[in-house]
Amino acid sequence: MSTQSDHRHDLVPRPEQTPDALRAALAVVAPGRLEEMQTTKDEAFAKALEWQSLSPVQSWVLTWARDIEIARRPDLSGRHARAKSNLEHEDPVVAHEALRELSAVLDEAMKAVRG
Repeated sequence: MSTQSDHRHDLVPRPEQTPDALRAALAVVAPGRLEEMQTTKDEAFAKALEWQSLSPVQSWVLTWARDIEIARRPDLSGRHARAKSNLEHEDPVVAHEALRELSAVLDEAMKAVRG
């Protein structure tokens, strides 16, 4: 695993961490998730009002920035898809390795978006 991957083949540039920029990037890399994004955004803003805290909105931004980072980078999206497909493998060693790889992909993407 390398955190210094070749980003010349990224589907879109890394978006700014604003709702509009994230939505525009998602529309390109995973348009089927736009409704999910809006639903979770509405939930995050409702929690922010209820809790009188911006932490739900900040978490929403980071979660979607991470997911878009995975979707926009073929290296990460391929690893992510392979890991997810093996999570329920009948061989527990394969399933455990898939869980480890999925965690590594999520961590790498989060580190990338946190700068």
